[in-house]
Amino acid sequence: MSTDAVRAAVAAVRDPELRKPLGELDMVRDIAVDGAHARVGIALTIVGCPAADRIERDVRDAALSAPGIETVSVEVGVMTPAERAALTERLRGGKAARENPFGPDSLTRVIAITSGKGGVGKSTLTANLAVALAQRGLAVGLIDADVHGFSIPALLGLVDADGLPPQPTRIDGLMIPPIAHEVRTISIGMFLPRDQRSPGAVAWRGPMLHRTVSQFLTDVFFGDIDVLLIDMPPGTGDVAISVGQLLPHADVVVVTTPQTAAADIAVRSGLVARQTGQRVIGVIENMSAMTLPDGTSLDLFGSGGGMRVAEALSTDQPVPMLGSVPLSPALRSDADSGVPVVVAHPDDDAAEAIARIADTIAGTGRDLRGRPLPLRVG
Repeated sequence: MSTDAVRAAVAAVRDPELRKPLGELDMVRDIAVDGAHARVGIALTIVGCPAADRIERDVRDAALSAPGIETVSVEVGVMTPAERAALTERLRGGKAARENPFGPDSLTRVIAITSGKGGVGKSTLTANLAVALAQRGLAVGLIDADVHGFSIPALLGLVDADGLPPQPTRIDGLMIPPIAHEVRTISIGMFLPRDQRSPGAVAWRGPMLHRTVSQFLTDVFFGDIDVLLIDMPPGTGDVAISVGQLLPHADVVVVTTPQTAAADIAVRSGLVARQTGQRVIGVIENMSAMTLPDGTSLDLFGSGGGMRVAEALSTDQPVPMLGSVPLSPALRSDADSGVPVVVAHPDDDAAEAIARIADTIAGTGRDLRGRPLPLRVG
């Protein structure tokens, strides 16, 4: 009975990267109990697994929680090639390699965050919005598709002392995205040589960009997520066209500042998204008026840009203003330090505005008309 109790406890331990129980992943090996001592065998997915220490510690703690167990020894091995192949097949859910798991039949809501021009704070908003959605209990994935100006890893604190992001764990042909603040994140910055991992160091053109975005969708294991956010590059170039082709059913959120010049350009990104079949679900106005300590308001970039974009895009169907995020020193400083403002300063005006936007998005579903839904008769 004690052996069964130890096995049940160990099998329930979750792999910190795959976010699944070890028993479900077939990582539990022989277990023996001799009096108050338990000997537990586990098999890691790969040699040099970055989560090895944590898994071993969690397994030991789980075994010690079984009745009558006072000491535990953990024997750590590695899966065979055949076992890894079987695991990756299960993780893909029966889908073939190189098959996009976020097709029309997927229950994951895909939201592309886009803007007409750079410098409007789109990536900062995307990172904070992803974390805010995760704080609401949703399983969230995030793709940094701004290949030439990737910044998502730094904004989420996914960087080392040199400011470089980690490389994803690879299980055969499947890549496991690093996790920060419960958001599973992938970025081109995680794959570049160390001397190239700085924004602007990628000199790629259309075909290479398309292949990169495609591989982010097909070769990265996000697992069963509720929402996949895509931080789009500014403008309407190659990546925007590729995402439109690969994810024509995605929802789109347009980010602008209150400034007229920024708003006029932001409209174009929404129109291009709509041409590929994507649905514009709303507009976020960033860097709107902030309230000063004396109670006065500072409109550094003017006002009304967000509403102008929403009105210009409200042709076939209404496009709402999802919210206005005020200028915020905390939002900027927290971004520089790699801690989202919704985590570091949740009472800040900008954090509260982003939280309200997350509530709105979480409370509205995607349009499923004309899309097949998986049904099971049992």
